[in-house]
Amino acid sequence: MSDLTFEEIVALDAAHVMQTYGRAPVAFVRGEGTVLFDADGRRYLDFLSGLAVTSLGHAHPVVADAVADQARRLLHVSNLYYNEVQPQVAARLDALLGGGGRVFFANSGAEANECAIKLARRHGQANGGPERFHVISAYGSFHGRTLTTLAATGQPQKQETFQPLPVGFRQVAFADLGALRAALDERVCAVLLEPVQGEGGVMPCPPGYLEGVRELCDEREALLIVDEVQTGLGRTGRWFGFEHTGARPDIVSMAKALGNGVPIGACWAREAVAAAFKPGDHATTFGGQPLAAAAALATLTVMADLDVPARAAAAGSVLVERLVATPGIAGVRGLGLLIAAELEPGLEAKAVADACLAAGLVCNAVTGTALRFAPPLLVSEAEIDEAVGILAGVLATVPRTAGAGGASEGSGW
Repeated sequence: MSDLTFEEIVALDAAHVMQTYGRAPVAFVRGEGTVLFDADGRRYLDFLSGLAVTSLGHAHPVVADAVADQARRLLHVSNLYYNEVQPQVAARLDALLGGGGRVFFANSGAEANECAIKLARRHGQANGGPERFHVISAYGSFHGRTLTTLAATGQPQKQETFQPLPVGFRQVAFADLGALRAALDERVCAVLLEPVQGEGGVMPCPPGYLEGVRELCDEREALLIVDEVQTGLGRTGRWFGFEHTGARPDIVSMAKALGNGVPIGACWAREAVAAAFKPGDHATTFGGQPLAAAAALATLTVMADLDVPARAAAAGSVLVERLVATPGIAGVRGLGLLIAAELEPGLEAKAVADACLAAGLVCNAVTGTALRFAPPLLVSEAEIDEAVGILAGVLATVPRTAGAGGASEGSGW
């Protein structure tokens, strides 16, 4: 139970917090594993993980102990000095990505992508002249909310309010190699893609697409940046989503799951690419500071010890099997434990997600007609069965409407 009532929390929020979110009518105050509890003590199954963040579940004891221990020792030191934890996390990430790279730490996925874009521009202009700063991304993509990453995001409805955006960004149709080939001129320094478009509706790259992009980038001497902010660190059943393909990126951004809820992002690049950054080119006050790095180190240790990619692959197969057999679901797509369930005609995803929340299941409407499921990678089969049971009950009772569907506003952050 909370010290504040739900009504008191809502009133404080309304009076003092910028109203940039269309919040659901619940205030979570405690979590344990796959379970959340609200201010009234009510239990929920969390099948969204804070948007693919708490991949080890809420309040994982190893991560919690690491954060508490580090908080008592050293919370923060400037990046003008070394700290003992940051390079350990960098070494772990570099090893997971095959070695031979360098890591820059940030505070979020948007900042990790900002770093990736700046690095690609620095590399492109050093190797191709001052006009080589353009970045190509895909329609339907989502890369962040800073002005630069918003310019790279292929969702015009999110961009309109904030025009004019930074120049040098172009979008092409997702999974269309011909469109990419036509856009890849000598001004392009990099191509930025997600292995699964998370906020775009959980749309995996089709077979052969990333490999084709890699070939085009090599042919035109452009870098391949893979945005693994939502897909990275076990979520898709591999350590990284691009590992489902034969393509190897030059730069990889990640965040969300890295600290299991403690804000931290990272940008990895091949050593030859990372060398384009010189001291003073890029910096951050908090990126990789001891508290966040300690959370990341503990998270990566548990992930490796428990082989979370394998667990995500196995649990994802169970979740897909259960969803496919559920009346009201027209189709399922995704990888590992990043899943979208497309609803039958007449079912509106936001209404279904709202009804699921009222029934004790947390998921979200990733499009107007599809629900997103991204539970902790340690989710049990019993919890999957319980969650799908709640969903089945909702789908059997929620009203159907004629012509339901279309894009869902505010479906992703």
